[in-house]
Amino acid sequence: MGYKELLEQVRKQMPESVFKKERFEITKVVGHVQGNRTIISNFLQIAGNLGREPEHLLKFVLRELAAPGEIKKSGSIIIGTKIPASRINEKIKEYANLFVFCHECGKPDTKIEKERELTFIKCMACGSKHNVKTKIA
Repeated sequence: MGYKELLEQVRKQMPESVFKKERFEITKVVGHVQGNRTIISNFLQIAGNLGREPEHLLKFVLRELAAPGEIKKSGSIIIGTKIPASRINEKIKEYANLFVFCHECGKPDTKIEKERELTFIKCMACGSKHNVKTKIA
């Protein structure tokens, strides 16, 4: 059996997800409105999937929504106003584009690094480094 035949055989045995370009999906918020407040129950999971501190993500989302909020001991967040889930998902996607995805290769394999007063996003996949221009970092 030649190299190409072996390669084809191995490819057929691999799961379909390996060949998909978009391997990273942002988790949608799960929550409900209770009185005047919005409660998001899977916020810590979303922050974990993005590989960022929940406080950093929350600070960005609350600033963008111009709403008060906090993380509860249960792991959920409470936003002090009624906000549709679609709008919160929009802001989380915006956050991911600014603070998670690499500006060069588009992969989510990044981490936030601080050097003196500057904050950078460093890509673990391609090695690029980008300055983050924002007040919340």
